[in-house]
Amino acid sequence: MALASWFKWNESPNRISQRNPTEMVVETLMMELRWQIKQAEKQQRERENEYRKIKTGVDYGWLVNYPKHSYDISPGERLQLEDMCTKIHPSYCGPVIVRFRQAVAEYDPEPQEVSRLFRSVLQEAAEKIKEEEEAKKLARQWNTKNRTSLSLTTFKSRSRISPFMSDIKTISEDVERGTQPTRRVWSMPEFRNIK
Repeated sequence: MALASWFKWNESPNRISQRNPTEMVVETLMMELRWQIKQAEKQQRERENEYRKIKTGVDYGWLVNYPKHSYDISPGERLQLEDMCTKIHPSYCGPVIVRFRQAVAEYDPEPQEVSRLFRSVLQEAAEKIKEEEEAKKLARQWNTKNRTSLSLTTFKSRSRISPFMSDIKTISEDVERGTQPTRRVWSMPEFRNIK
């Protein structure tokens, strides 16, 4: 018996492609949320150290041992955010992350406020996706209506336009002959009924 059969070395690396895109979007967005919360905690600690340094005049920051991760969102809120993340199309995942980072940089939130900011960015993205889907739906409806209405206009008309008829009078012919022009508008072609 071969030793390689005991180990999973022979497995194909198709595991990544077998994952559901929605799951990947949820995982990516929630990972971004966790990272932003950690960054907000780090900035909060730095602000506290600066305040202590200014207040006491001495830096004891090297003695302080901070917990690795002190703030965490509640399980109920996490489930709500994950549910909101499932509504984000994979093509919008990158723009949502970029918008979330811009909002964090703009507002400089406390760790508790990061999840609310994330929720507002997800709601904004979901509304934008919904508007675009409605616009596409209206465009599809408009295109199908136009196709049917254009098909109705392909009927054969009895009246024909004959712009190159020999008996069409022009202003220059009337001037050359010295006759009064008829009351017809000269720029219009002549219409005749074909029976």
